[in-house]
Amino acid sequence: MKRSMIYFLIVASLASCKKSGFVPLSDPRATVEVNVSNATDYRPGPTVTASRAANNFSITLEVPAESGRTIKEITKAAATSGSSTPLFGNTGLYVSTPIPGSGNKVTLNTSLTEYTAKTGSAVPDNNPPMNAIELTRQFYFLVTLDNGQTIISQQVRVLVVP
Repeated sequence: MKRSMIYFLIVASLASCKKSGFVPLSDPRATVEVNVSNATDYRPGPTVTASRAANNFSITLEVPAESGRTIKEITKAAATSGSSTPLFGNTGLYVSTPIPGSGNKVTLNTSLTEYTAKTGSAVPDNNPPMNAIELTRQFYFLVTLDNGQTIISQQVRVLVVP
């Protein structure tokens, strides 16, 4: 009888608990999608190509025209080998001055030399000479839309080719 009463009280107390719902472990998705329109590959995220000979590369972000939104600016950009979540404070940024958008697009133009100077990470050696090599850090962007909404982009990889 005592056992039955204990089981009953345990079940009753568990049934009376308010459930807060399932909290996913993944990042929430923005209502407006930001795409990398000059991506040349997906490894698994969008990848742009940087020419070692030309020493420059660009990353073009775009929102779909049918979204009804335009890009005001890239508010901040970070280059890191870690998660995007803590990157948009005031330190450790790749770009901390806004880059204005043009309609539904905005472009970060940079170089391999600037990448090395700003991150302290050297561009990997091209040895053997015909291999493409990925930069050790990926880019994340804090994008502000025309309505003030901010979106953190997915990581963008940079593949360095000869």
